[in-house]
Amino acid sequence: MTSLVLVEIENGAVKQASRSAVTAARAFGEVDVLVVGPGADAAARVEGVRKVLHADLPPLAETIAALIADRAPDYSHLLAAATAFGKNVLPRLAGLLDVQPITEVVDILDAETFVRPIYAGNALSTVRSRDAKKVLTVRGANFLPAASEGGAAGIEEVSAAVEVPDVEFVGVELTKSDRPELESARVVISGGRGLKDAANFKLLEPIADRLGAAIGASRAAVDSGFAPNEMQVGQTGKIVAPDLYIAVGLSGAIQHLAGMKDSKTIVAINSDPEAPIFGVADYGLVGDLFEILPQLRTQLGG
Repeated sequence: MTSLVLVEIENGAVKQASRSAVTAARAFGEVDVLVVGPGADAAARVEGVRKVLHADLPPLAETIAALIADRAPDYSHLLAAATAFGKNVLPRLAGLLDVQPITEVVDILDAETFVRPIYAGNALSTVRSRDAKKVLTVRGANFLPAASEGGAAGIEEVSAAVEVPDVEFVGVELTKSDRPELESARVVISGGRGLKDAANFKLLEPIADRLGAAIGASRAAVDSGFAPNEMQVGQTGKIVAPDLYIAVGLSGAIQHLAGMKDSKTIVAINSDPEAPIFGVADYGLVGDLFEILPQLRTQLGG
């Protein structure tokens, strides 16, 4: 069997979540990848990739889904990372192929059987698909990413008779930061509504810089305007599983826990000793975060 993985390119490199999708696809046999727009050379260097399909198309979900559907007869499994991009394209693809998409896959048992979380991650469901084509989104945090170097795949230019939908691609605006990408960072420090406002949210920055950490936020913090949407961690945000996760002023709502509870070590700082976050934390510190954060910064030499 051969699988096709839709990969994302950011700043000239294949995103870690996409490289994790490549690892997942290896369970089914050989792996080809599809790159839309620039970045085919970077995808060709990813270890384990047999061939890169490159399409010079605007990154519109409708167009990409139609292109993959046109190539689907050559593949048994069609995958993407469970990112906003992947979750935008693959359900459309499943509709075109008239199959049931299987989303947020965290484990692969065989070519037809997959494990995915349900009930906000509080339970795992094992599902079996009898569809001729399997359409999957996979959680990057649950699969070791394929190496970004070491591959030497060939690049094939592809095109299809894709009807351009009644939408127009305007552009992409990427947030530039010296900090690591949230989904691939070894350390993440996240703030919640307990920080009270956007100005106080900046208290996390010197600690993040000292630890080489990415900064995340709860949905409540994002909804309150403390942080931008791309920082949101949780069921409706990004799924992370770093070596160290520091939760500051976070109550630990189910929605948030679903996005970070697989972290290897969790540290919680909250003034409420009954906060649900302490139920998943390895280390908990009950106290006023506005007193604790300056002390932590000092201890770190910041």
